[in-house]
Amino acid sequence: MSQYLVLTAMGSDRTGCVSELTNLASECGCNILDSRMAIFGKEFTFIMLLQGEARAINSIEAKLPKIAVELELITMMKRTSGYTTIEGQQEYLAEYTGIDQPGILKSVTAFFAHRNIDISSLKSDIDPITNNMSANVLFTVNNDANIEDIENDFIQLCQQIDVQGCITKQ
Repeated sequence: MSQYLVLTAMGSDRTGCVSELTNLASECGCNILDSRMAIFGKEFTFIMLLQGEARAINSIEAKLPKIAVELELITMMKRTSGYTTIEGQQEYLAEYTGIDQPGILKSVTAFFAHRNIDISSLKSDIDPITNNMSANVLFTVNNDANIEDIENDFIQLCQQIDVQGCITKQ
């Protein structure tokens, strides 16, 4: 029976760290179902959702601390369950751009939280030269949700926080 593990690693951005971690997963017999990697300043962060038999998951849990020390990484692991798609849900993408100012991301995430809408992915960037920022928020709602109302409310929020935004069906 398959088991699942979320593995997160963070450390100085150096060539080869991601390769070492994916190699470890492979050597232990784990399948990488999903992964994300990003650079923040001079640090990188890497997240993987691993699947494997109990022996494979136990193996990576035992071997990761040694590799983390060798690579000077901070790591953490958590057992989880596999992702299942829920019938009757639709995925949408909210995008917005504008001049960066404090509190914009807080306002947008609060918008979704107050409506009990789950965010499945969030990516935001700021251009340090122009101070322009952009963000993509992937979210899921039930088919019976009124997406027109959500979209209208989101556009109103964007106007209030002085950014351009839209929502599109994925």
